[in-house]
Amino acid sequence: MTMELMAEWAWGGPWHLVFPLLWLGVIVALLLVWRPGRRGRWQTHTAQEVLAERYARGEITVEEYRQRLDVLKRKDG
Repeated sequence: MTMELMAEWAWGGPWHLVFPLLWLGVIVALLLVWRPGRRGRWQTHTAQEVLAERYARGEITVEEYRQRLDVLKRKDG
């Protein structure tokens, strides 16, 4: 055996990286699944915010927006 081969075996070769990289991959995957963001699990919106977003995207007209907002305000009061 050469000294280089013996040094590689004593050091563990690339195998000492397998478990740390595996755990790093699991942590990254979990962070990607449960990350906060536009539709993340950590972000909540009120009904009025959702209504305003729908109006801003052009999904509802100004009349629909005002009518639904009026209903929401009556519900809160």
